[in-house]
Amino acid sequence: VFQDIRRQSLSRWQTGIKSGKPCILIGTATCGRAAGALETEKAFQEELARQNIDAVIHRVGCMGHCYAEPMVIIKKAGWPSICYGSVGGGVATALVKSFLMGDDPCFEFMLGALEENDLVPTVFELPRFKGEKRVLLERAGRINPEDIDDYIALDGYCGLAKALGMQPEEIVDQVKRSGLRGRGGAGFPTGRKWELGRNASGSPKYVVCNADEGDPGAFMDRTLLESDPHATIEGMIIAGFAVGSSTGYIYVRAEYPLAVERLKVAVKQAHEKGFLGKNILGSGFDFVIEITRGAGAFVCGESSALMYSIEGKRGMPRVRPPHSIEAGLWGCPTVLNNVKTFAAVPWIINRGPDWYGGIGTEKSKGTAVFALAGKTVNMGLVEVPMGTTLRELIYDMGGGVPQKKQFKAVQIGGPSGGCLPKKLLDIPIDFDSLGEAGAMMGSGGMIVLDEDNCMVETARFFLDFIQRESCGKCTLCRLGTKQMLDVLEGFTRGSGTREDIDFLVELGEDIKAGSLCNLGKTAPNPVLTTIKYFRTEYEAHILEKRCPSLMCKDLTTYYIVPEKCERACDACVGSCPVEAIFSGKNRIKIVDQEKCVKCNSCLDACPPNYNAVIKISPLSEVPESEPPPNKKAGT
Repeated sequence: VFQDIRRQSLSRWQTGIKSGKPCILIGTATCGRAAGALETEKAFQEELARQNIDAVIHRVGCMGHCYAEPMVIIKKAGWPSICYGSVGGGVATALVKSFLMGDDPCFEFMLGALEENDLVPTVFELPRFKGEKRVLLERAGRINPEDIDDYIALDGYCGLAKALGMQPEEIVDQVKRSGLRGRGGAGFPTGRKWELGRNASGSPKYVVCNADEGDPGAFMDRTLLESDPHATIEGMIIAGFAVGSSTGYIYVRAEYPLAVERLKVAVKQAHEKGFLGKNILGSGFDFVIEITRGAGAFVCGESSALMYSIEGKRGMPRVRPPHSIEAGLWGCPTVLNNVKTFAAVPWIINRGPDWYGGIGTEKSKGTAVFALAGKTVNMGLVEVPMGTTLRELIYDMGGGVPQKKQFKAVQIGGPSGGCLPKKLLDIPIDFDSLGEAGAMMGSGGMIVLDEDNCMVETARFFLDFIQRESCGKCTLCRLGTKQMLDVLEGFTRGSGTREDIDFLVELGEDIKAGSLCNLGKTAPNPVLTTIKYFRTEYEAHILEKRCPSLMCKDLTTYYIVPEKCERACDACVGSCPVEAIFSGKNRIKIVDQEKCVKCNSCLDACPPNYNAVIKISPLSEVPESEPPPNKKAGT
């Protein structure tokens, strides 16, 4: 049955992307749309019609290179597939005229030339591809996520067809042998969880996909669902067959409208093809999937809170045991995994557990997908083998820190992850190594920080997010994080003592020990790791009343250097929203410190060849020719 379906899908696919006509692939995931991909598509359509060129425009997902959106790949007979970055309307018109009508590939807009099968750079070095090992992202940016035929043509649902010809116990055994661990953050062995679910007593059983991605700076699950939604669906169906479930739920973050839309389309198409519903592929196995939108709370990413939310209750963690595998959704045995975990399963079944287990390290198999964000050149999604070092990921694939700034730290594992310093750049990325360093794998968020980032403010920022998102059930999490936040806010204003630092460490350890769910147990991590690795910055705030990174507003002052303010261009005056800057003698600008709100507008407005506006500590020395910056000018 499957081979008949696949034959039809391949035939339809051949008439589109493989038709021999020029084919234009445009990334239309959220990152592409935000950069103007839909306007780029319209420009291509209009110019193709104007020039009377018969070409295929194919909407695809995100290749992971978010820094280069809108991204376009052009396939033309006799040429390799060529990838272009930052393609606006004007560039789209130029590509049609120069490349599609002629033979000029417009090297000035080109990111790289790609091999047909595995998208490996061959002409130019496409940033970040060299060290990647694409498994979950293999189809991302190559298929139309709203066309199931594209997915099937590239081995989609082959894993399901193979699994339906196996015994459920055999499927569980293969997942166990692969070494796959949960990609939602905890890293629990997936095969072991499925085995417990299969052996659990009670009926019905449920399969739940956690797509409630709420970490600041994280967008791995969103991109996968927007670019290759059928992979997660296929993994859930295989899980249902393996554990004896006929119903699955995808709990997706409500703030991901495009992911929700594409999931709905994918589920509908899977039903139409016979991959969902009754008697799947003639096997006698029934399975359906329902999509539930998240409740908008970070804590709903926790498994038991998520299940309460699906049931229509307030999302709050519950005491365990019993675990969800025994009594989860509506008190029934429930297998819950992350988007990336389910998406890996079809590859394991189709290519074999030994193939998957051959990637990564001894205790952390397979690949890891990270959302590389913050102070890095090539932001976006990166998929690397487990065991890749932080240095390789940030510098070789991420391109390092922009503007020749110095790397300071990387915050990894979500808001309750840890901040690791430069001296730990060579530790391997895996569950155990990151845990030993004080961080965690988490779901895959990674934020790079440079010399301009204050580690005290960084800890305060993430703790503020966690404290606001606490459900309030546990006293230590509810009140302890608030007390820690109050102390940190005092530090950013220059108040506090050395004893307060030790108090934060002690209270942080108590919160970890006394909280019910992993949100509370990991909440102090940003504070504990920044104290461990950047204690001198804390002491500078407290003892010297200064912020070494000049980031904390109460410990910084804006000053205009008279010798550099030669032309008196008034750019800073016009940019100030509170009229705190005025002209003194010889039209040299002066900052009224009582009015200044330290918004950075004057620093941004000052011409770069002048650099007359500087940000300094209030205790720093300033030229004697002008009043000190902490006094009102003109007095």
